[in-house]
Amino acid sequence: MFATGEIALLRPAGVAPLLERIRRVRAVSGIPLVGDDRWSSEHWGHVARAAADARLTPDIAWASMTSGSSGSPKIVLRTAMSWSASFPLIARLLDAGEADVVAVPAPPVSSLTLFSIAHALEGGPRPALARGHAIVPADYADATCFHGTPHAFRALLERGCPPKLRAALVGGSHLDADLRERAQARGIRVTSYYGSAELSIVATDDGSGLRVIDGIETRIVEGELQVRSPFAAERYASAPLRGDGRWVTSGDLATIDDGLLRLRGRADGAILTASATVIPEEVEAALRELPGVRDAVVCGLPDAVLGAVVVAIVEPESGAEPSVGDLRSQAARSLAPSHRPRRWHLATLPRTAAGKPARAETYARLIADGGAAS
Repeated sequence: MFATGEIALLRPAGVAPLLERIRRVRAVSGIPLVGDDRWSSEHWGHVARAAADARLTPDIAWASMTSGSSGSPKIVLRTAMSWSASFPLIARLLDAGEADVVAVPAPPVSSLTLFSIAHALEGGPRPALARGHAIVPADYADATCFHGTPHAFRALLERGCPPKLRAALVGGSHLDADLRERAQARGIRVTSYYGSAELSIVATDDGSGLRVIDGIETRIVEGELQVRSPFAAERYASAPLRGDGRWVTSGDLATIDDGLLRLRGRADGAILTASATVIPEEVEAALRELPGVRDAVVCGLPDAVLGAVVVAIVEPESGAEPSVGDLRSQAARSLAPSHRPRRWHLATLPRTAAGKPARAETYARLIADGGAAS
């Protein structure tokens, strides 16, 4: 049985059973939180205890997990209105209604997928979820739209694009111009966006740059983006969101110029090297433009002389074999000396359940391998 006003931690199941279980939880004013079947029993226990200890108020309707791309995932608590207020916007961006099917490759533990389920329960498109943990085109054969990460979108296009797909909403990490162009050449209208589990959707990009959504206020405080939005969550399970009152933040650095929002990486991820401040995401964006590079993660390793050295972990395109020498020389054409990686690693990047590069795990692997220079 599901208790009124308490978090119900659910194990994932097929899309129809999961929707019905979530519907039953909400019917008694319970708060659904979906776990991941890849979690260990110890981790299930940890999340269950955190959910039981959560500070709840009567207006809390949903609980979701952060991606954990920068560290341990946290439980995010939000009202029903914080999601439902954005459903008309999402429907317009996807050009989709109750008769449509949205491909959602991220597992149900992802806040993005739980959002899509919540939308479906209020007349949005029916979500098509993966039957396993790989992206198999047959799982999305009837999809008319897509909502997920660039990694999942690329995989779906490469492995067999659903024939009815006409619109894609892509968020979670950087969408490169080549992927957008390839999708548009297939007749798929692509909108990328900036958001987070805490903030929900904040800004959209149709190819001309990120623009903040009408009705959302933004400000820059000491370089960090703060948002006041009807779509924002209420709190974490055991702590308030970061920010100042209703102005909340996910910790992203940004600038706003001529109406365009430009993200500059995480405030807690900046690398201080030889008196220069290097924002990893800025270097990563330059590396993704290099031939043969699919994705990249940049981090800093401690150095007795420089304070830290810039390290690049590069994931090559399928079938490509770029050399470290070539990458060094190509990067030197677009990056200032202080921003050029001094150490290089070619590897497949670990990813979160939603398909984002798992920064914390990447760093941990680098340390475990000794951070050897290339």
